[in-house]
Amino acid sequence: MRVLFLAGREIEYARNQVLLHAFQHFAHVDVIAGRKGRSLSVNGLDVARRAAPLLLRSRYDLVFIGFYGHLILRLLAPVIRAPLLFDAFVSTYDTLCFDRQLYAPGSPAGRAAFWLDRTNCLRADHVLLDTRSHVDYFVETFNLPRDRFDALPVGCSDVIFTPAPPPAENNPLRVLGYSTFLPLHGMDVILDAAAQVGDAPLIIKLIGDGPLHAQMRERAERLGLTNVTFAPPVSPTTLAQEIRTADICLGGHFSSGDKAGRVIPGKIYQMLAVGRPVIAADAPGNRELLTHGETAWFVPPGDADALAQALRALADDGDLRNRLARAGRERYERCCSEAVIARRLQTIVEDLLRRP
Repeated sequence: MRVLFLAGREIEYARNQVLLHAFQHFAHVDVIAGRKGRSLSVNGLDVARRAAPLLLRSRYDLVFIGFYGHLILRLLAPVIRAPLLFDAFVSTYDTLCFDRQLYAPGSPAGRAAFWLDRTNCLRADHVLLDTRSHVDYFVETFNLPRDRFDALPVGCSDVIFTPAPPPAENNPLRVLGYSTFLPLHGMDVILDAAAQVGDAPLIIKLIGDGPLHAQMRERAERLGLTNVTFAPPVSPTTLAQEIRTADICLGGHFSSGDKAGRVIPGKIYQMLAVGRPVIAADAPGNRELLTHGETAWFVPPGDADALAQALRALADDGDLRNRLARAGRERYERCCSEAVIARRLQTIVEDLLRRP
């Protein structure tokens, strides 16, 4: 089987990387992907430009358009003749109009984003999303047939995020969170919770950068937090080591926004894969994979008080931390390891190619 794999983000982006590895289990794959540090629009134009000649002169059994592929699909739709599998992954309309609130839904930009999401899903022969909750959103919001969609977990690299035994108990305990500091991550909730556990033997390390980073540092200063440290973004390999040395991991997303509740944060897969206890939002997406008190510890979204209580509960109970870590790792192996995702993707592709 020959597959042309196109993506508007760099191939190292976790969603693209895992799906490329999955395809390589059962197909020969040609890859054209965006470059890190460039805008999505520039990457989309460049990938479409480089892919068009291949589509015109080569025969592929399947064209796969990964994240962020909305612009690529629009530009290449007239020259794609093979079955088309589209990883929508996120809604442009939801991201721009509701999550980041850059445009009103009824504005020209909002209507264009809605049109882009809907028409791309109609043009593709099949569409992937990350959770069943996300499928529900696309079906209901864009009035699309449910049988056009499949939910496939994000997962993570099993080569980088390998299981590790619990660290020798630290004093104070190490709590790890990381993000790109977007609104849906709820970093403000983490900081407000940190203010309530200042007397507990915990040090909270927050890795990353992004739009709200400066604002969150200012918030930490206003709160007088001495139990929180900020660190710059690190490579995936270094991030895996940070997880291994953590006693408790903050999976999130802790925002109370609708989008935050529909997805399973990519960091949760990484934390489960390494085998660390995870505090996660009690949200529809997370409930598809995790169970409170068994494979993770849930807190209501947007609730700093509950997050503070969860931190205290896990800090005080090493046995609970170990039980959550073991069960979370087992859940990862059964449901969302790279091998599991590869098998599920192969089934989806074979079903698609059997269609008339």
